[in-house]
Amino acid sequence: MKTSYPKDKIKVLLLENVHAVGAAALKAEGFTVKTLTKALEGSDLVAAVKEAHILGIRSKTQVTREVLEAAPHLLAVGCFCIGTNQVNLSHACGRGVPVFNSPFTNTRSVAELTMAEVIALSRRLFEKSTQLHAGVWDKSAVGAREVRGKTLGIVGYGHIGSQVSVMAEAMGMKVLYYDIVPKQPLGNARAARSLDEVLGAADVVTLHVPETASTKGMIGPAQLRKMKAGAALINNARGTVVNIPALAAAVKEGKLSGAALDVFPEEPAGRGDSFSSEVCGLPNVILTPHIGGSTEEAQEAIGEDVAAKLAKFINNGSTTGAVNVPEVELPEQGDRAGDHGRTATVGEAARHHRILHFHRNVPGVLSKMHSAIADLGVNIVAEHLQTRGEVGYVVLDIEPTEGKAILDRLRKMPETIRVRMLW
Repeated sequence: MKTSYPKDKIKVLLLENVHAVGAAALKAEGFTVKTLTKALEGSDLVAAVKEAHILGIRSKTQVTREVLEAAPHLLAVGCFCIGTNQVNLSHACGRGVPVFNSPFTNTRSVAELTMAEVIALSRRLFEKSTQLHAGVWDKSAVGAREVRGKTLGIVGYGHIGSQVSVMAEAMGMKVLYYDIVPKQPLGNARAARSLDEVLGAADVVTLHVPETASTKGMIGPAQLRKMKAGAALINNARGTVVNIPALAAAVKEGKLSGAALDVFPEEPAGRGDSFSSEVCGLPNVILTPHIGGSTEEAQEAIGEDVAAKLAKFINNGSTTGAVNVPEVELPEQGDRAGDHGRTATVGEAARHHRILHFHRNVPGVLSKMHSAIADLGVNIVAEHLQTRGEVGYVVLDIEPTEGKAILDRLRKMPETIRVRMLW
């Protein structure tokens, strides 16, 4: 597909060892791709993004307001993971920069890790293994229990929590869940009326919530006191959800029998960096380095998914799957609706121009755009518009003309955030 800006001049920067399939897919589109295995921060990140058109990251790189303002050519950000809290989404939106992620592709990986930890904590497997590595043979059943018949409390019954629910029930567990949004239970799972109800009834509590103002520190000293004596806690969600010092105290006091943590409030920037926490060295506490979604299958699927969304936006303007701007789904070039609903032929499509316009969502913007285009004697062939909060996104297919004149007029509109001609 030919675009007005040569594809080989589109510079893609992929950080944090994004799966090779993602890089390969973007290279196959004709883009120039640079990959780094680690996260960047501070002045190093600011310097790296100055010429980038696409930035691909995972969970460590912090795309702040400063970073975005240092990247004048940036067209889109791809988060090759579930979360997007590492990006200043509102500022990216205000600059007309869509942010894409892959919210569902590693669901199974996280669910499987969670169930493995449920069993490992119940049988104290990590503790027994550590002792044996140290040369201590402790063949004892004390504190080791089957999961069958026990109650698993799930906090957050979304894509991951609901999969954990099905797997746990298949192993004979009772499932009690709580979500701030009413969710239909799967199987014989039962919805709780409150978080406290889950904490007081569950033998193992597992957290699957996003990072928001309401979830930050949601499991603190008060909540830990409400848990059953001898229960265990699993957090494979976000590091800020659990008060770590309070959790360490609960384990040391014997209030909890153990815990499993895959995420932490502060995490090292790269592989091989040192790590310390109040929970290090505690018995029956499983610590993993944020690997919930780190399976070969999940990372490959994420690479394919996010790369496809980025390529589609660059190639035809579609923002489907973006988390911070209006979502507009557009047909491919040569297969879009023409006048009166008919399909344009490839020859007709090649004679059209496509304009992508992010603007402030205020009354009268479209009228101004239409007037500016009509004054030049240009006909609009197709128009696609969506709004989201304070921002609107309109894609115009127009008949052949001197495109620069239209772009100049649209750029002068005070409501314009960003405008570019795709072809």
